[in-house]
Amino acid sequence: MNAPQIKGRLLLVPTPLDFGCNEQAPITQVLPEATLASAANVRHWVCENAKTTRAFLKRVGETHPLIAPLSEQSITELPRHVHKKGDHQSGFDGKPLLAAALQGHDVGLISEAGMPAVADPGSSVVRAAHDLGLTVVPLVGPVSLLLALAASGLNGQNFAFVGYLPQDAAERAARLKQLESLALKTGQTQLWIETPYRNAAMLSGLLQSLQANTRLAIASGLTLPSASIQSHTVTQWKKGLKGPDGHTPAVYAIGP
Repeated sequence: MNAPQIKGRLLLVPTPLDFGCNEQAPITQVLPEATLASAANVRHWVCENAKTTRAFLKRVGETHPLIAPLSEQSITELPRHVHKKGDHQSGFDGKPLLAAALQGHDVGLISEAGMPAVADPGSSVVRAAHDLGLTVVPLVGPVSLLLALAASGLNGQNFAFVGYLPQDAAERAARLKQLESLALKTGQTQLWIETPYRNAAMLSGLLQSLQANTRLAIASGLTLPSASIQSHTVTQWKKGLKGPDGHTPAVYAIGP
C-alpha cells in the first residue's frame, strides 16, 4: 500500500523594504538567518513580479546557496487583475498556483517589498492553502506598517490600515477629513501608503485638509541608513518640515 503523499508548505517570504529606492541595505541586516536559509531552499514561487523576485533571489544567493539556479526556479506571477481589484474582490482562485505543494514541494509567496498579503497581493493564495490543508508559515522580516506605527508615537493599541487614498485632490481631501474625524473621535490611528511620486501631493493635501493639532507621522526609507521618521502636529509640519522625496516609499499615519 502506497504511503500518503506528504504535502509541502506555503512559506510567506518577506523581502527588504528597499524596492524602488536608490540604495539597498545589506540583506543580512534586514532579514534573519532563518528566513534567508528558508528562501534559499525554495524553488517554486508565487509572486507579484517575476523580475523583482529573481533580483531578490540573486541577493539571497550571495549569502546562501540557492537550491536551484535562477534559470531553473519556477516563478509564477499573480494575475494583473488581482493587483488592480484586490484579492478579496477579484474572485481569484489561488489553488492552481499551489500544485507543487500538493506534490510535496514547499512554495514561497513573495511580494516586491515587505510581507506578502499585507498591503500587497497574496491573501487569496494564503486562503487557498488553508482550503487545501497546507501548512502556512509566515517567515520573520520587516513589515513597513508596523515599523512606522511603532515609531510614530501614535496609538498602537487601536489602529487601521486603509490602503491607498484617492488620487483626485478633492476626493482625497474628503477622505482625509473622514479619517481624521474617525481618529479624533475614537483615538484609532489611521495608516496608509502612497506611491513615491505622489508624496509631494500627499503632504500638500494633508497640510491643507487636517486640523492644526492633529498629529501626522511620515516614515520613509525604513531599514535604510537614510530612513526618515517624523511625527509632529500639522502646525509644526507647516513651519517648513520636509517630507519624503519622490523616489522613496512612505507610510503615513494620523491621530490625536
